[in-house]
Amino acid sequence: MSTLAERAEHAEPGTTRPVEVADGYRAGRTLPLRVELLRQLKRRRTMVMFGILFALPLVLLIAFQVGGTPGEGNNRVNLMDTATASGANFAAVNLFAAAGFLLVIPIALFCGDTVASEASWSSLRYLLAAPVPRARLLWSKLVVGLTLSLAALVLLPVVALAVGTAAYGWGPLELPTGGELAAGAAAQALVITVAYIFVSQLVTAGMAFWLSTRTDAPLGAVGGAVGLTIVGSVLDEVTALGDWRHFLPTHWQYAWLDVVRPQPEYTDMIQGVSISITYALVLFALAFRGFGRKDVVS
Repeated sequence: MSTLAERAEHAEPGTTRPVEVADGYRAGRTLPLRVELLRQLKRRRTMVMFGILFALPLVLLIAFQVGGTPGEGNNRVNLMDTATASGANFAAVNLFAAAGFLLVIPIALFCGDTVASEASWSSLRYLLAAPVPRARLLWSKLVVGLTLSLAALVLLPVVALAVGTAAYGWGPLELPTGGELAAGAAAQALVITVAYIFVSQLVTAGMAFWLSTRTDAPLGAVGGAVGLTIVGSVLDEVTALGDWRHFLPTHWQYAWLDVVRPQPEYTDMIQGVSISITYALVLFALAFRGFGRKDVVS
């Protein structure tokens, strides 16, 4: 199904005269980002997802209040055991608890539901007939999806930092290996951590977005991306794979822990970023290429 905007890019068959379009039409002005962002923000799934991330620090706070001091009786101290040391520690523990699975869900949801939902509502063909060029439509959907994903990742540590500071006070980030990071260094480490988690999850975003252009079922796109991410985590536990595991994006998902130490180490983070961006670019390219040739009937 071609659109007016797509036909306007080519000359009429057998001539050099381009197809005429309406006066004032600009392909780059169709489906503005602010319009798409407002549409997605008003959706129930967006509000529910943000509500869950907002509530997680409160749930952990109640759990620590009921269960007592974390790590009590353990022989080994880990990051979770320092949760009540300060607000910075509480924020770091929330990221540690959510990074493996919970933070995968909003990214898969915001990037996987975006195009497939339009197809399931039978509104996709009408958007293209508006006319909105296919590349422009995908670009707007992708930018908004990634923006909401980043907002979700930022929301969790910000709320956790506020809740943790109110409950345990503002102070340095105490390290499980001994020592501490001053408040300024701790804030910098949290910013780097959030940025790294976002980049490392671009693979999930790319997979979800690509599947969203291939199916009319939003649940299939979101579930497929989450499922493949889980498969990657399972394969990373198979030590028999040896160095092949280094090519799995999930192998580097906790490399940000190297920042939470007296002398930060960035080697693994750099490798994780390069792997994630490479996979993500390939998946985004497949989404644009496949959707540009797809016969849209819904």
